[in-house]
Amino acid sequence: MSKSIVITARIDALTATNLDALAARLDRSRAWIVAKAVAQLVEAETASHDYLRAGEEAIAQGVSFSQEEMEDWAAQRIRARSTRQAAE
Repeated sequence: MSKSIVITARIDALTATNLDALAARLDRSRAWIVAKAVAQLVEAETASHDYLRAGEEAIAQGVSFSQEEMEDWAAQRIRARSTRQAAE
């Protein structure tokens, strides 16, 4: 297990009340819930940032599509699906 560190954060009274209620329902500590929430947030935000950065890099390399091109692509897929369903 990696070494843990202590951090502090201010939260409003309602959030603290809700946190305590959740901790009681889950039979977990405030610290456990906060640590899990922070880990999930960091993971999600990192993934989102990485996804956006990859998109920006693709655009910079000229690998992108216009809105019109994407709409045409989507319309073609819808037509193809409709044709397949009608044939069934």
